[in-house]
Amino acid sequence: MNFLRLPFLVNLTLVVISIIGLGYLLALGQSILAPFFLAFLMAMLFLPAATFMERKLRFPRSISTMTSVFVMLAILSGLIYFFGSQLSDFSKDIPHLRDQVTTVFSNLQHWISKTFNVKIDEQLDYINQGLNKLLSSSGVILGFTFGIFSSGFGFIVFFTLFFIFILNYRRVLNNFIVTVFNEKHKASVQEVVNEIRVMTKKYIFGLCLQVLIVSILCTILLTVLGIKYAILLAILTGLLNVIPYLGICISLLISCFIAFATGAPSTCVYVAIGYIAIHIIDGNIVLPFVVGSKVKINALFSFIGIILGEHLWGIAGMFLCIPAIAIIKIIFERVDGLKPWGKLLGEEEKPNKKKKSYKISKNITLKEMD
Repeated sequence: MNFLRLPFLVNLTLVVISIIGLGYLLALGQSILAPFFLAFLMAMLFLPAATFMERKLRFPRSISTMTSVFVMLAILSGLIYFFGSQLSDFSKDIPHLRDQVTTVFSNLQHWISKTFNVKIDEQLDYINQGLNKLLSSSGVILGFTFGIFSSGFGFIVFFTLFFIFILNYRRVLNNFIVTVFNEKHKASVQEVVNEIRVMTKKYIFGLCLQVLIVSILCTILLTVLGIKYAILLAILTGLLNVIPYLGICISLLISCFIAFATGAPSTCVYVAIGYIAIHIIDGNIVLPFVVGSKVKINALFSFIGIILGEHLWGIAGMFLCIPAIAIIKIIFERVDGLKPWGKLLGEEEKPNKKKKSYKISKNITLKEMD
């Protein structure tokens, strides 16, 4: 039976049922699928290095895989150690921050009372109590930051094991994807798989480079303004920037709060202006250059993806949803019947510009899978 020739309502019903079933399976398998997908992304990032060690340095596949694992775990341990030490220092300054915030709000209360003759004692007391509770619970900030990486030790174990298996058995996985389709489509399927793999690596590498550039720009900005914990806030901003639009807003609020609590209130204005400028540079220069418009997701589906990702997998889903949508967009654009959906996920094409053809050397991509 040809699915495309079914009546529209039947097609729509099948699509809706498939989406509901897929969403249920994603939510049900969160503890397995979340580390698996993150391991897949990291494996795509480390694939060129593993291929180089095997072909140029003559390492066995098991040795190149374990070397990639050690490098990845070293980077991850360094990030965890950095955030842990910075948050430990931050927790020591919480009493000072509480006193600073209380003083600032007290001065604001007196200024509003004298200027507008408005009795706002009860409202400001309520705000002070809320701020004291926020500042006294450093675990909220700590838990949010480490939620970027995982929710527990089991996540890291599964992630590491999946990373090893994907790198070590990449040829088996590639052969399965190719041979599962009809023999007459083998060449075209292999070409699609090669292009998806190359563009996925390009996207993940560009995303990491974007995080690095945004972190450096924020470090320069916050250091010049004399904001305490400038490096911590800058790296946190770079990581949160992976979440489009929402991430930069969250990092802006956190940075303005720290600037307000540790310095002059006017510094918040400069921080906000600087973050807006960095966001403009990132959206118009960094993102198109290092990531490319080929896998750029439009704002509507980025926002929908963030909501669905948070609902299904929590904080990890908010970070993983954008690469997932980008990969889905790549697949849709390479399948004739799904090309309209790929265009729907992407940005609007500008007129009077010729599309650049994306050519891939089949020999190079096939070597990476051997």
